[in-house]
Amino acid sequence: MDDDVVQRVLQEGGRDYYQQQPSTSSSSPSILQSLPLHVSFDHGYYLLVKSIQELRSKKDGLVTVGIGGPSGSGKTSLAEKVASVLGCIVVSMENYRTGVDDGNDMDLIDFDLLVNNLEDLISGRDTFIPVFDFQGRRRVGTKTIKSSSSGVVVVDGAYALQAKLRSLLDIRVAVVGGVHFSLLSKVQYDIGESCPLDSLIDSIFPLFRKHIEPDLHHAQIRINNSFVSSFREPIYKLKCKSEQIEGEHASHVFHGKEAQVDNFIEMYLRPPSANEEARINDWIKVRQSGIRYYLSLGDQRIVDKNFIIRPKAEFEVGRMTLGGLLTLGYNVVVSYKRASTSVFEGNFSLSLETIDTLGETYLVLRGINRKMVGAEASRMGVNGPWITKSYLEMVLERKGVPRLNTPPLSNAPNAVLASNQERLFTAPKPLRVSSNSANRLEDLSQPWTRSPTKSKMEPVLATWQFVSPDPALAHGFVIDPTSSRDAMQLAPMPDSYDLDRGLLLSVQAIQALLENKGLPVIVGIGGPSGSGKTSLARKMANIVGCEVVSLECYYKSEHVKDFKYDDFSSLDLGLLSKNISDIRNCRRTKVPIFDLETGARSGFKELEVSEECGVVIFEGVYALHPDIRKSLDLWTAVVGGVHSHLLSRVQRDKSRVGCFMSQNEIMTTVFPMFQQYIEPHLVHAHLKIRNDFDPVLSPESSLFVLKSNKQVAYQDILRILDPTKICSSVQNFIDIYLRLPGIPANGQLTESDSIRVRICEGRFALLIREPIREGNYIIQPKVDFDISISTVAGLLNLGYQAVAYIEASAYIYQDGKILIEVDHLQDVPSPYIQIKGINKEVVAAAGSTLKLDGSYTTKSYLQLVLERLPALRGSSSGIHSQQAARLQELVEYIQSQGSSSSSESSPGREISPLDGVVEDMQSRIKRLERWQMINTVLWTFFMSAFVGYSLYQRKRQ
Repeated sequence: MDDDVVQRVLQEGGRDYYQQQPSTSSSSPSILQSLPLHVSFDHGYYLLVKSIQELRSKKDGLVTVGIGGPSGSGKTSLAEKVASVLGCIVVSMENYRTGVDDGNDMDLIDFDLLVNNLEDLISGRDTFIPVFDFQGRRRVGTKTIKSSSSGVVVVDGAYALQAKLRSLLDIRVAVVGGVHFSLLSKVQYDIGESCPLDSLIDSIFPLFRKHIEPDLHHAQIRINNSFVSSFREPIYKLKCKSEQIEGEHASHVFHGKEAQVDNFIEMYLRPPSANEEARINDWIKVRQSGIRYYLSLGDQRIVDKNFIIRPKAEFEVGRMTLGGLLTLGYNVVVSYKRASTSVFEGNFSLSLETIDTLGETYLVLRGINRKMVGAEASRMGVNGPWITKSYLEMVLERKGVPRLNTPPLSNAPNAVLASNQERLFTAPKPLRVSSNSANRLEDLSQPWTRSPTKSKMEPVLATWQFVSPDPALAHGFVIDPTSSRDAMQLAPMPDSYDLDRGLLLSVQAIQALLENKGLPVIVGIGGPSGSGKTSLARKMANIVGCEVVSLECYYKSEHVKDFKYDDFSSLDLGLLSKNISDIRNCRRTKVPIFDLETGARSGFKELEVSEECGVVIFEGVYALHPDIRKSLDLWTAVVGGVHSHLLSRVQRDKSRVGCFMSQNEIMTTVFPMFQQYIEPHLVHAHLKIRNDFDPVLSPESSLFVLKSNKQVAYQDILRILDPTKICSSVQNFIDIYLRLPGIPANGQLTESDSIRVRICEGRFALLIREPIREGNYIIQPKVDFDISISTVAGLLNLGYQAVAYIEASAYIYQDGKILIEVDHLQDVPSPYIQIKGINKEVVAAAGSTLKLDGSYTTKSYLQLVLERLPALRGSSSGIHSQQAARLQELVEYIQSQGSSSSSESSPGREISPLDGVVEDMQSRIKRLERWQMINTVLWTFFMSAFVGYSLYQRKRQ
């Protein structure tokens, strides 16, 4: 996707540039050219990985990378994600501290030692890097880094782009935004517009404009990180008093486990414009751990039943930042000590926490999975009573809300602490710099390094209002929530929001509906295909603990047979209305189960609203259609995601062949039903969400894949999977590759120049891939999404041509941790095995167990098929002569059906002669599936009998 950009990412100013001037020969284009690339975090991650790989392949020796930026911008997160893919060494500049004062003070960084360490690694020598203990506030030793352990070293720190280091760096990356910008927006909102932005920066981040910002302009990749905090992967917490643990369980809580002991000081800062009320959502929380300070904005949490649900919203700041906040008028109103003793097991932790101000000890269970946390509590015999209040709320209940200009709440023995805090928070004088110093390198009217991404601060907790659905009664006024349930509905939010903010607002809306209207609450999530509806619905269900029903369950068989998924008439509206009515009246109902493989309804599942599950979410393209949304309580619209990615991809392809088209023109052709039948319904949503998340480039949605054509016995595959969780399936699919004629190529058909469409289990799916190939691994995103036949026809109408055809069958085995797929490609003699998973180590271990080491390939199936074609045809097409005729018939069928689906479908539609072609293909696929399923069952029976007989013989012996 970004090959042309990667070719220009870095050249001037790299390490080799300081040693010799780059060649100007056009025959050897370099990938390193200094350009002001302003990209998102996901796109920047992708460009950085591709640039490192390109540079590593074109030069000998070590590749060095520097990632710099202000505190809280996301530097460390980027470095860790790159390291997880490339396996590189990450050197944190925080370990090079020489003192215990503010970590952003450049005089306290041992640059000479860091330079020596980098020079050793570049020269191929082993080196010793320091290790700093932040609790003990001192350097405690060194760690050996071997020069041969990795071909890439990443330096992570606020001063990673400093002049002393730049001559040693091949690639320089600047990261701005994140909670750094968010804190500036928050403070600007609290104190008003009277204080210029530069003055705020000098007060809160006094070293930034003088020592950090000028170096960021030397970066070749510039990332604006819009991420602040997210409930995509929240922390679920259960809390109760420690005496609730039963005696027999209490002695075993920490027995035989290594406990981690932490001591924190937690402080809350009240804004200068605050009144006497305890508006804790406007306060800033600061947590001190040793010499490190962590800051979070507001009380960002959700309480659902017994669970406290929090996002990952803390970021590290320097002590000078706290001094600057106090200088601007913020007051420390509450302060207490929290002593914690914790044990960890995977993604679950158990802690005993003592709060000095309360004089109590609490048991806290934390984890990333709600059900797992609840199951652990039951296993321990802890049944509550659970506490859902924060420690701050409990302190305020006991001590009362401090009046303005009063000392912070704390125990008498902590008076010394309060005086020490006053000494620690002595505000430094703002460091002023000349107005043009920051812009010496570039003439920027609004510097990208310090412009908050939001003009005003959005409150953490939104207030949902209720209005009457009858305009004659409402007259634009908010009504009393205690009115009749049917006489009130949510007032739409005036703005649109990103996915993270929208997820939080959706959950808050559900809570408001439960509180004011009671059970049940029925939610509808609508939007175009690939926008992120299903992902949002599942994340909401994980937080709230409810059921999700897809409108795909209500398909009619005859419409699925014609691939008309985006036609409203394809839904069984009568059954859907009955199910919603039953749920509304708290009656048990039967929701259909639709089998897309057979194109028919395969059964029903019972659904009942209860106190434990009082929310039901319906998601689908037409979830906000007037005939459906009138029965729903919350209307949520989602746009963007892969849907927008496809539009951008087509627009880019058209521009590469010299034809500019607006996204609106492309939308009309590729998604003809959207603008006419879907988009008009989305404007009425209570909540509008822009899914800016790029699932194609983001490291958050990637799978690690190992591929080999080495023969593996089925019993060996079954042996490495969990027998209690294993499930298997068989799929037959056809992949066609669409390419726009005229796209520049190197004489060979590549996957990156094509759009892959898969026909599988009676549906079309668009497979968008921008994989990263590193060593033996293929790191690919999970972004396949279903499309209508009219979308494929639209691509063909825009000039795309079918240039490759692959037919295959796949045996799939999975146990929840890894997925093993055995693919049999037509006209390829031996099958290929793929091991997929989100955990790189687990995937590697599975491959080693199957003895696949040394046999891996990172080639795509398109490459493998092209290699088997005759040399004369390999460069122009990926089709055997015997497949060309069948593909042409399939393309003609798609075009005919796509054009007819844009008009109103008729039950008496005349059968096209090409229908027989597709029906013949489908019947062949189904015969293969039946044969393979019988084969799988017989093989499983045989293996079970063999294992049972072996166990019997062993028992006899």
